[in-house]
Amino acid sequence: MPLEYVSVEDAIARRGLRMVVLSKVPSPWGEAAKGILHIKGLDFAAVRLVYDDPALSSWAGQLSAPVAIHDDEPPRSGWAEILMLAERLAPQPALLPLEPNARGRAVLLAEKICGQGGLGWCRRLQLVHAGLTNSGGFAGRVAGYLGGKYGYEAAAAEQYTPRVVGLLGELAGILQAQRDAGQTYYLGDALSAVDIYSAAFMALFRPLPQEHCDMHPGLRAAFEWLDPSTAQALDPVLLEHRDMMYARHLQLPLSL
Repeated sequence: MPLEYVSVEDAIARRGLRMVVLSKVPSPWGEAAKGILHIKGLDFAAVRLVYDDPALSSWAGQLSAPVAIHDDEPPRSGWAEILMLAERLAPQPALLPLEPNARGRAVLLAEKICGQGGLGWCRRLQLVHAGLTNSGGFAGRVAGYLGGKYGYEAAAAEQYTPRVVGLLGELAGILQAQRDAGQTYYLGDALSAVDIYSAAFMALFRPLPQEHCDMHPGLRAAFEWLDPSTAQALDPVLLEHRDMMYARHLQLPLSL
């Protein structure tokens, strides 16, 4: 079912759950947040991010996405903040294990995918570097903007690809071990937030087909750019897990 998109003014006037999202871009942070709310059955109004709207900036506290706002509570923009809000508003189905060791492992894996210095963060900087050096990735103007916003450093660029390759290998290894043990998900036989994050973040490497993910061709080409070592590290088990998640748990087509 498509999302309900509302104006900034309508969102501010409403109660309940609202979320600022990027428009026409399958941002993995935003798509993961949408997936979490969908699985938990939490209705929300979506607000498209508009960069020149002072009312949106003041209300959300920033010009970024996703940002979740519930009633009059402070805006929440970090992946963990949004997850914890969803866990509080809809405790079932739980997307973080209650057992302390399993919960700690789930949070650690989620941080490796979503957090600063994690898979998504370094992949974005990898695409920035490729764009700024005219070898692929984001177009130059986009690369310049994203590089400035997310801390791109030319002197550190040689670290981005090894980090991406290492994290892809680690995640693929976990899924393969789970598969060998007859399990489908990252953590035993239970769906968790880690599965949602992994599925959503594959968009930065191979977006869903156009009929499921309506992207501008130039942006799709940027997301799909892979250097040889990253291409080799993108194990089919990661994409198979992504496809399973969308078939069983997440909505298609994406509401961008």
